[in-house]
Amino acid sequence: SQQSDHHTRDDTLETMASTVEGAHTLREIEEEYVQKQMARSPMISNDKRREWMQKAKNQKSSKIQKSFMEDAKSFAEGTIPQSIVIAIVIGIVCGIVAYMYYTVLDYLLELIWDTIPERFVEEALPEHLHVLWIPFVTTTLSIGCGLSIYYLGEPGDLAYTIKCVHEKGYKSPHHILPMTVASLFTILAGGSLGPEAPLVAICAATAGLISRNMFKQTNTNVIRKHTFMGMAGALSAFFGVPLGGSLFAMEVTSRFGVEYFEHLIEAIFAGEICVVVFRSLAGLPLDQIWANENTPTVEQADPYMILLGIAIGLLGGGLAALWANFHWRLMDFFKTLNLLDDENVYALPRVLVGCAGVVTISMLVPQTMFWGEFEFPVLATLSPASKLPHIWPTSGLIGFEMDSCLNCLIVGFGKLVVISFTVAGGYRGGYIFPFFTAGAAFGRALCFAFPALNPCIATLCFAAGINVAITRTALATSLILAFLSGE
Repeated sequence: SQQSDHHTRDDTLETMASTVEGAHTLREIEEEYVQKQMARSPMISNDKRREWMQKAKNQKSSKIQKSFMEDAKSFAEGTIPQSIVIAIVIGIVCGIVAYMYYTVLDYLLELIWDTIPERFVEEALPEHLHVLWIPFVTTTLSIGCGLSIYYLGEPGDLAYTIKCVHEKGYKSPHHILPMTVASLFTILAGGSLGPEAPLVAICAATAGLISRNMFKQTNTNVIRKHTFMGMAGALSAFFGVPLGGSLFAMEVTSRFGVEYFEHLIEAIFAGEICVVVFRSLAGLPLDQIWANENTPTVEQADPYMILLGIAIGLLGGGLAALWANFHWRLMDFFKTLNLLDDENVYALPRVLVGCAGVVTISMLVPQTMFWGEFEFPVLATLSPASKLPHIWPTSGLIGFEMDSCLNCLIVGFGKLVVISFTVAGGYRGGYIFPFFTAGAAFGRALCFAFPALNPCIATLCFAAGINVAITRTALATSLILAFLSGE
């Protein structure tokens, strides 16, 4: 029993030494720390007292300085000056990484879904066969996705990234290449997953690498802070919303509220740096990409709209629950086919089964294809399918249009089903924008049922309700939707 007590005191020593707060001098630190220890363990020897005082001094010398300048001179692990420097480095590096990813993705999208079909396929095939380009490209690139996972290894996903942040504080860099390749194949194939989660995973691993290798950090919580910087930078760069993107990285990782709130300011700062670097290199403004002359707006915000938003949000949450139930049933179906293995031995057949669902729905309803960042305003304004920015041909197999309540519901449910098949098929990407796009379709369906309802409120609240129910990011989702829509 005495040995057990002795070990217990030793085990709590580091924790107690790291939680001394409100002290400004070395003597205050020593006295406060020893008082806490004596209160917990009255029967202590002078040797143990001296040992605790020495550890308190070490905490003083390594973490708690008298001024900002002393922290800057020591550049100790976890200090504010060190955090500023590392945040700038991570923000710049992740901004460059995001720009490289964006450049490759944008070039290949243009090449595969615009240049090649317009120059070669349009003249080579009769018009009624143009639609075959969709299954040809999607199947071919899906095979590439499955083979990349099989040969390059497990890319991980957003859930795995979050797990790594909680358990180790960082994500291993050997996931960077598999995630980059698999996600590019996924997005180019037209699957309903986007670049946001791959960029989060890639920048999280990059930030952890910078923290541990360049700056030689060893404290798990400090490394975790730097990983958050990379995640915040990735989402800030992608959304073009520094505050919303940074908050999303913090919220999506938290299980009960914002868990790592102490890292919030540094994460936002890194996000600001990253978005400046990325948007400057890419030549992209910080713009409301969904706002144009045809986009419905809220002319005046009235109090009743709060209750309206609550009601639509609940509808969105209900749809999210239906989607989750359907998705787990679909995952059970993949499991019965023996396609869900940890070693990715069946990565290719798994992707092909998912591809079958994606291609079938996308050929009939082309509005469900791709991740939806640029498709959202097309759906929100009930624009014709010819305005869809990526898919070719835009008419699909039957010339489907969103011109009625039923057709809007078909697009909404079709989008949710395609998201599920894309995820279950083992593709890699993010589902934030896909859920937004499904919400836009459901919002327009609601406007057909209630013509007096403002389309802007209906689409944004439905998008927020679905996404928040799945990702638990109430603050970030609201900020992102409001900014991108110009509201």
